[in-house]
Amino acid sequence: MVLLRKFERLDAERYQLQGEVEAKYAVFERDGRGFVQINTYGSPDREMPGKLSQTIQLDREGAIELVAILRKAFAIT
Repeated sequence: MVLLRKFERLDAERYQLQGEVEAKYAVFERDGRGFVQINTYGSPDREMPGKLSQTIQLDREGAIELVAILRKAFAIT
């Protein structure tokens, strides 16, 4: 599990489209701070399909930065 707060742009990397998997999210509070948690689950061709694979959490700071990245990448106003 990781809490993402800062993002750094990748440069000179090879990019490859990844396969689709199921994802679920939750919104919760701890100690007066809000968080979004995104869980991803193993693809059908994995040894244990549907098993929790990755957990990513964002706090307000990380969410603001991610929203700015998405707005720029997809020309969202």
